[in-house]
Amino acid sequence: MKPYLSGFLFALLVALLALPAAASDKPVVAAAADLQFALTDIAAAFTKATGKEVRLTFGSSGNFYRQIGQGAPFDLFFSADEDFVFNLAKEGRTEDEGALYAIGRIVLLLPHGSPLKADPALGDLRAAIGDGRLRRFAIANPEHAPYGLRAEEALRRAGIWDAIKDRLVLGENVSQAAQFALSGNAQGGIVAYSLALAPELAAKADHVLIPEDMHEPLRQRMVALKGASPTAREFLAFMQREEARAVMRHYGFVLPGEEM
Repeated sequence: MKPYLSGFLFALLVALLALPAAASDKPVVAAAADLQFALTDIAAAFTKATGKEVRLTFGSSGNFYRQIGQGAPFDLFFSADEDFVFNLAKEGRTEDEGALYAIGRIVLLLPHGSPLKADPALGDLRAAIGDGRLRRFAIANPEHAPYGLRAEEALRRAGIWDAIKDRLVLGENVSQAAQFALSGNAQGGIVAYSLALAPELAAKADHVLIPEDMHEPLRQRMVALKGASPTAREFLAFMQREEARAVMRHYGFVLPGEEM
């Protein structure tokens, strides 16, 4: 074999061997859909501060839990329900039990021009069903989306679940539920406070916080999965910094140590 050819093949081999290592150092983050805006901002700040990147994918925590159980190659999991993290830890799929990163809130989201009233106790929804103002109402699917389950709890607490359940439009996650609420096919919905505060949604809708005593708390937990890269652990540490915490506050999250 000619020397220049063998040198080329060696260089190619080295390059190919380096590819997995390079890819693995850009961790994949499975994040609850309520973090769509907050975590995107934090990831940008992380890159600016460190020169490193993470890849964000958003969806329902229940679906991510199932995918991780089936071996999906995520490095980090930001769940909207800490029980999913605890269960993964018991199954031996995480580095530890992770850390609480926020407590979420839900809101009644009403697109501009909605016939519904911004009633935090949800009493107007019952009246709207009776008088024909409410035809469709959006929430995330309670079967696998924590924000959907909390929406169901609030509707039950208000005594209107049975009356409204046949009018529900279910989003695959809370972000999709917000899209449905603003689509014109629904008169409103119950979604994450963090989404309602985003400029993209705030320009199109009004919202009102639903009282915390109408549902179980949304205790949200983050964790590194087994085999997570060093950059993934660095991103978890960055989440504890004031720069990241300020972004979370901006999007309406209650932070650990700051609970009322």
